[in-house]
Amino acid sequence: MRNPADSYAKVGVEVAVETADPHQLILILFDGALAAISLARIQMENGQIPDKGASISKAINLITNGLKASLNMEAGGELSERLAALYDYMAQRLIMANLKNSVAALDEVRDLLQGLREAWAEVPKNLQQAA
Repeated sequence: MRNPADSYAKVGVEVAVETADPHQLILILFDGALAAISLARIQMENGQIPDKGASISKAINLITNGLKASLNMEAGGELSERLAALYDYMAQRLIMANLKNSVAALDEVRDLLQGLREAWAEVPKNLQQAA
């Protein structure tokens, strides 16, 4: 049986996704990947190997099938190409983190994602200032 808190959190995420604009959806993907990496780190440190693998797989899925898939390669040009390559690199580092139980690799991807998330969060502010 599911924990009531887990059910409540799931509903909260579903509502956030349903009401979010495209910019907010990308932030939700970043947040989900960052949360999965943080959880994987804890699970790695506690020797919870199957759970660690599931959390890393979730992070990879959010990065490749969420963030990378959302790139507009035609309109984004070189920036989209560079981000796609960076997302591929992150996925490879997460696979390595899983295989080698590497906290350093998890931390590297977390730091990269956090930097991108912070930059993405600034986009609406910059657009408002430009207007």
